[in-house]
Amino acid sequence: MDSLFLLIPLSIVVIGLVIALFLWAVRSGQFDDMEGPAHDILTEDEIDKGSADKAENPNEKPNEKQ
Repeated sequence: MDSLFLLIPLSIVVIGLVIALFLWAVRSGQFDDMEGPAHDILTEDEIDKGSADKAENPNEKPNEKQ
């Protein structure tokens, strides 16, 4: 019975912290766009010419003449 005098106020404090963290996350915009990042993986980004050349020939030196 004596442990309830400690556990009940402690659980109320923990619940208050969880609610405060949740409200902070909502106000800071953490839940604004739930589907955007999921759709971003499906779209292909265009690779610029310089990085495409580097990907094809990773061992080639940039100033090397052939």
